[in-house]
Amino acid sequence: MRELPIHIELEPRSGKTLYEQIYEYIREEIRQGNLLQDERLPSARFLSEYLQVSRTTVDMAYGQLVAEGYLVARPKRGYFVGDVRELYNTGMADQQDRTETLQKGKSPGLRYDFSPNAIDMSQFPYATWKKITKNILVDARSHMFALGEPQGDMELRRTICRYLHGSRGVNCDPEQIIVGAGNDFLLLLLEKILGRHIHVAMENPTYIRAYKIFRSFAYPISLIPLDDRGIRVDRLEESGAKLAYVMPSRQYPTGISMPIGRRMELLRWAQGERERYLIEDDYDSEFRYKGKPLPSLQASDRMGRVIYIGTFSKAIAPAIRVSYMVLPYPLLERYRRECGFFSSTVSRIDQTILNEFISEGYFERYLNKMRKLYRTKHDLLLGELRELLQFFSVSGENAGLHVVLTDKRGRSEAALEQAAADADVKVYGMGSFYMEERAGQGAESRMKSRPATMILGYGGLAPEQITEGIERLKGCWM
Repeated sequence: MRELPIHIELEPRSGKTLYEQIYEYIREEIRQGNLLQDERLPSARFLSEYLQVSRTTVDMAYGQLVAEGYLVARPKRGYFVGDVRELYNTGMADQQDRTETLQKGKSPGLRYDFSPNAIDMSQFPYATWKKITKNILVDARSHMFALGEPQGDMELRRTICRYLHGSRGVNCDPEQIIVGAGNDFLLLLLEKILGRHIHVAMENPTYIRAYKIFRSFAYPISLIPLDDRGIRVDRLEESGAKLAYVMPSRQYPTGISMPIGRRMELLRWAQGERERYLIEDDYDSEFRYKGKPLPSLQASDRMGRVIYIGTFSKAIAPAIRVSYMVLPYPLLERYRRECGFFSSTVSRIDQTILNEFISEGYFERYLNKMRKLYRTKHDLLLGELRELLQFFSVSGENAGLHVVLTDKRGRSEAALEQAAADADVKVYGMGSFYMEERAGQGAESRMKSRPATMILGYGGLAPEQITEGIERLKGCWM
């Protein structure tokens, strides 16, 4: 069997499910002629272990490729590339598009990808997870295969409640927690709770996926600029918004941590009128390398105006797909009245496995191990960047899984990205996270008014990749 040239960078925040990303990668390999008729693919078990995703995810991708004729499943032998010779007759147009893409500096599959979303799965306790799963399935009773509570199993909600209070200072009762399959579902549910056409304000730059979700609700959106303390509350007040989506502990992508004074301003804004709420996305809150973890904004909320959202995808694994939302009591009553008939989107078996993983202390031990690993990578990256500091300033360090470099020489983000791509390195310009720039609205004036800013993630890179990648950036950026 020829080994698949696997260079997939699975992105949990990319807007596509993991199985879609695997499916599209293999489909394009076939369409481009990199995989030929009758070539055998890795088994689903091997590929799931290699990519560190669930076997079901790979099975879904393979199943879709079989259904479309790209693959053929042969019993007891595996999956093989099907007869797709007709594709090669039309492949010249695809190859031309690919060449044009390369010429535009958007080369796919660069060797050193400093993605801010990638994480390291090398230390995941597979044996422990497997043991818990096996024990639960052996001892499973019929109730575990029943539908369960819409908000999620009470045992898991109690466990999440204790974890959030101990680690983030969140004040809540288990009955306020709703468990869902990813933040996307929770935001969709929140739209049903809050109602249609709510005017929402978002930090700018911001988390692109949340912006797209709010746009899909037909919500009017105001983009609020940041200063060095986070979202500007004066501009938020001027916007007339009733809802604000914020990331106080570590703003994505800038890495700004909001101080207590600005948090109090935000809470006063929320309390200024009826039906004003803050959505706190507690992104990257688990990883802080200096001092104690910052408490959540919700921990300071005494009036029930903060809707707290978090996920285990970053701290455990993207494939876990378990997120949670803490609703203030007034909204909880509305949820039960308007949305209580929605079934939970997380299987009870997965909830039980996760509950035991956390309650038995495995999660805390794993998290401590990952903090040490990411801190080592963080310190290595900053050390390697030292020579570049005469040309760039660094911010957003000491927490999270990426740092931010701001150019001092007046170069453009496009030029820096292209120079890096020519050196086989993928970096990310801050401009793509400014929503009006993505839409082409006032892009030129804004880009001229702010210095080029690059985002370098290190979570998914091995230490030697960090060292070599930064060496290449020194060669093209200095």
